[in-house]
Amino acid sequence: MVSLFAALGIGPNIATLLGVAVAGVAAYFASTGDFLIAGILVLAGSAFDIVDGGLARRAGTVSRRGAMLDSVMDRVSESAVFLGLIIYFTKDESFSQTDSILIVIALTGSLMVSYVRARAEGLGLRGKGGFMTRPERVAITGILLIADQPTAMLWILAVGTPLSAAHRFIDVWRGAGREDA
Repeated sequence: MVSLFAALGIGPNIATLLGVAVAGVAAYFASTGDFLIAGILVLAGSAFDIVDGGLARRAGTVSRRGAMLDSVMDRVSESAVFLGLIIYFTKDESFSQTDSILIVIALTGSLMVSYVRARAEGLGLRGKGGFMTRPERVAITGILLIADQPTAMLWILAVGTPLSAAHRFIDVWRGAGREDA
């Protein structure tokens, strides 16, 4: 895919921004309850996230600015899809308070997985522990939206992301203790 994107003249930052745009469209379809299209777009948009780093390495343009753009836009993409789900659930008469609670927990957990890594790396530590990183979250989101199972998706993410963030935190905490000793 990197070769195809490079041949088309798509640079890494453009790939990142295209991924965010696709996530925005996925959020729209999630907000209307068209979960099949939303799920397909979530998975398709993640392709841009997969290739942006490869494009940068191939072109020799790896930079801190590009890495910052990629990280921030990944959070924007995830948040957009959750916003689409909030819109969908709050306009449906069968909406339950549980759905909104699950969305907030899943989104917060997702952001914390990323934050713990960023904070650890800012301290010069390794922050890659955890079991529900972005690729897993994207796969769960895309597949379960395609399967028309948004509530199951939310339950899995609401349980898994906080546990993954805690796992990552503990891993970093232990690593920091070894370095502090």
